Amino acid sequence: MLDGLPLALGEFFAAPSQGRPQVFFGGDELVELGGAGISYRQVGRDMAGRAIQILHERYAAGADTGSAMLQHDSEEGGVILRGNLEVTVGDQRRVLGPGDAYYFDSRTPHRFRNFGDEECEVVSACTPPSF
Repeated sequence: MLDGLPLALGEFFAAPSQGRPQVFFGGDELVELGGAGISYRQVGRDMAGRAIQILHERYAAGADTGSAMLQHDSEEGGVILRGNLEVTVGDQRRVLGPGDAYYFDSRTPHRFRNFGDEECEVVSACTPPSF
């Protein structure tokens, strides 16, 4: 029966294709994960099986990830686009401004805080995705 079809046996019995994966994302298609003064807009909806998570982050003036330091099994890095962000990683702390960047092992306790008067904007990546 398959002799007349341009399919291999495995393709014939495979689940129907879901189409091509999305490659381009409009700003209105980013998935909001944040709240309480911090916006995490994720590129892509489903991170299952993905190796990297890309975020467009915004920290309102006074926003803070909290006094309890964050920790997760990942590596992360980011570049400050606008404003200032205090980044604490372990016992190291620095205020970063536009063009400055960070990159660290996320198993080290860390915290982000915008103590300035203007919003801070960051583009970051985390591997593997952490939320």
